[in-house]
Amino acid sequence: MLTDLEFAYSPVREKVRDLREYLDSSRLKTELQKVETQISDPGVWADAARSQPLMRERKRLESQLNDDAELARRSDDIEAYFDLMREGEDSVEADAQREITALAEFAEQMESRTMLSEESDPLNAIVTVHPGAGGTESQDWAEMLMRMYLRWAERQGFKTEINEIQDGDEAGIKSATFTITGEFAFGLLSGETGVHRLVRISPFDSAKRRHTSFASVYVSPEIDDSIVIDIAPNDLRIDTYRSGGKGGQHVNTTDSAVRITHLPTGIVAGCQNERSQHKNKEKAMKMLRSRLYEYEMEKKRAATKKVEDSKLEINFGSQIRSYVLQPYRMAKDLRTRVEVGDVDKVLDGDLEPFIRGYLKLRREGGVPAAVADDDEL
Repeated sequence: MLTDLEFAYSPVREKVRDLREYLDSSRLKTELQKVETQISDPGVWADAARSQPLMRERKRLESQLNDDAELARRSDDIEAYFDLMREGEDSVEADAQREITALAEFAEQMESRTMLSEESDPLNAIVTVHPGAGGTESQDWAEMLMRMYLRWAERQGFKTEINEIQDGDEAGIKSATFTITGEFAFGLLSGETGVHRLVRISPFDSAKRRHTSFASVYVSPEIDDSIVIDIAPNDLRIDTYRSGGKGGQHVNTTDSAVRITHLPTGIVAGCQNERSQHKNKEKAMKMLRSRLYEYEMEKKRAATKKVEDSKLEINFGSQIRSYVLQPYRMAKDLRTRVEVGDVDKVLDGDLEPFIRGYLKLRREGGVPAAVADDDEL
């Protein structure tokens, strides 16, 4: 069995070697020392435009050094298991197999991060989910998508915060906005913007017919104070309203929720999770600045004419990914053609194959915003 395990481990060993060569710990340590020298200058802390990028760079370098050390540690552990098996300790075979599987998954995650090179990739992500036409069906699908991204964030060890949510009439949600806080959260989720389609036997149809539902996802980076976004007060419409919810302590009895509309672009941001109207307004403004930043970056990169182009009609022919539960089971990205048969695992937050596929295609020259689904059901 040792030979079989070594054969299975061979491609993982090669990927780890390539990743460690790419990271180049000696280079990372030299760069970190340079950053530390700049940070030690007291004058840096008086200028947020200088200090915040330096702090982000230090965090990035420290994280990559930790990743390199983790790759080395896990590889050494597996080699130690192989040594024990050569000495006749077959009892460690299961442990070795488990470590190989875990290292393969870790290496895949790291491979995805090596492709994150755009300016906004390291930032936190603000995710908004809206159902398409179809009432309860699409509202339930929107809530399933929200859960999928929250579970993905949990798998990554990221923090999440619900900023605003509107419950559906019978089930699901009418809309939701939440922040995912973690290194490269936006870069990893940047390919999720678009329309997502679900095909299933409806749990809300007494005739048990097959239904197709749509929901849109929009992801923007949470920008920090070092990036200046000029917003004229006259360009804003600020509305206050009473927070909604399923009842209990989460429902406010005052108009503390805030929704801000940027009139020139039509971009909207809202927050309702704080009891204070002032805090909700502050968070809504932060989200609005993030969306306006992404709006300008999209134009600058010429990836689309403007950010609204990514808010496609939530209907046939505009989806980026299909999740089929009937008559067969498969999740398929329609831009990268990545397919996963275990759709339940995907809906439980395992998005790594799709994230990696999107980043690879982006690195090779970009991906279309969406394509028509040519699959037959």
